[in-house]
Amino acid sequence: MRLLPALLAAILCPLSGQAAKAEKPNIIVIMADDLGYWDIGCYGAKPKNLKTPHIDRLAANGLRFTSGYCSASTCTPTRFSFLTGKYAFRQKNTGIAPPNGPAIIQPGVETLPSLLKRAGYATAVIGKWHLGLGGPGGPDWNGDLKPGPLEIGFDHCFLLPTTNDRVPQVYVENHRVKNLDPKDPLWVGRKKPSPDHPTGLTHRDTLKMDWSHGHNSTIHNGISRIGFYTGGHAARFRDEDLADEWVKQSNQWIEANKDNPFFLFFSSHDLHVPRMPHERFHGTSALGFRGDAIVQLDWCVGEIVKTLDRLKLSDNTLIVFCSDNGPVGDDGYKDGALEKMDDHQPGGPFSGGKYSVLEGGTRTPFITYWPGRIAPGISDEIVCTIDFASSFASLTGVKLPIDACPDSFDIMDALLGKKGAKGRRHLIIQDNGKGGNYGFRAGKWKLQRHDSKRKRNAVVTNKLANTPVPRFALFDLSQDEQEEKNIANAHPKAFERMKQRLQKIIDSGRSRPVN
Repeated sequence: MRLLPALLAAILCPLSGQAAKAEKPNIIVIMADDLGYWDIGCYGAKPKNLKTPHIDRLAANGLRFTSGYCSASTCTPTRFSFLTGKYAFRQKNTGIAPPNGPAIIQPGVETLPSLLKRAGYATAVIGKWHLGLGGPGGPDWNGDLKPGPLEIGFDHCFLLPTTNDRVPQVYVENHRVKNLDPKDPLWVGRKKPSPDHPTGLTHRDTLKMDWSHGHNSTIHNGISRIGFYTGGHAARFRDEDLADEWVKQSNQWIEANKDNPFFLFFSSHDLHVPRMPHERFHGTSALGFRGDAIVQLDWCVGEIVKTLDRLKLSDNTLIVFCSDNGPVGDDGYKDGALEKMDDHQPGGPFSGGKYSVLEGGTRTPFITYWPGRIAPGISDEIVCTIDFASSFASLTGVKLPIDACPDSFDIMDALLGKKGAKGRRHLIIQDNGKGGNYGFRAGKWKLQRHDSKRKRNAVVTNKLANTPVPRFALFDLSQDEQEEKNIANAHPKAFERMKQRLQKIIDSGRSRPVN
């Protein structure tokens, strides 16, 4: 009889909403790099020879978002926010990470992978990292590279430690540089290590890809980079082999973890500079290496899906395809991107691109795919990569601590395409790091706040780069996707309301409701 009260309570008191709907599908986030809204077929890529059949298939059988965003128009702040659920402008050191930068996300911070680990998931990141490694002094390239991904919730990592236009060109597997010979130690620095050290300035005639600006320090594989390094020759990779290695490592890890729920962050380097896809993709797009890198990215997606199908995991796997920021043409190398762009518009109907708070800087392809669970369709709801932490925690039944992921919203129902589900009501986007420029979208309204009083609107050419602008401007995206007509004077109440809301969110330290 003592069990009766407890039994009745269990019957009469339903499970909490979070626990009642908890599910544990495998989750794969595929994040492209510098991919524009119109860079793939299902979003409107016009060149007949730019084919993305594998990504298009995800969209045709999943949910394609027209207002899918990343939270920043450069890679490091977007990746920080994606993993922490926190706007990057709230932390000082979230600008584009330098080669010797320390770990930006420190142990003890609740992250997307740490939340999923509490739900029983195996977790891995494979591909580009660019969030720093090591303590305050930066990475110990010849020792243990920690803290890093394994200290913030990942069980396994296989990384490009920075981004490939920055040194060094080595893989990091878990805590060590892979294949590093202790007799040939790796040195990475900001200054030229010796007067005769070859660089893109002194040995420009030896380069197989010339630089246009900035990328003219240490040469590796016929390409000069940002920063300097010596040694570690046995550990160095060829640029052309990156995508193959990401796919190989991902497929091996998926197979090793197929019997339990897993979370894989597949962090592609395509189509970031230097764009040097594998030789078998050269000429496949007629848009130069930039287009060829898109074709290579699409192949990667197909190979991962093929592995899921072979292992009979597809029906229990949620795939999200997204990008870390919008497109850019010339980003430091003479790779033919501008010359071969022709009539292709990477940013689609939007102005701006990488480095910009205009729509083209952060509104990118965004697709969710889960066979049997997500009905094919198109959604106009506002969704963002910063929301994965809260949304996946909700999906898997993990309670989100009050002080964790302060800007991550539970939009899981919108990601699944449930009828009547709503996405975000508002979203802040930024350019790079702390104290820069902001875009603030709420419904149809878009506020631009340029604290620098200059905006970057260059994608196909650099002619419009860093144009002087007023600090504040208001736009109606339902009528003006190009953000060309400042209507602040015509709508003074909306203008003031948007300015005040933006400042309040910045000052409050969080935007996610406590309850």
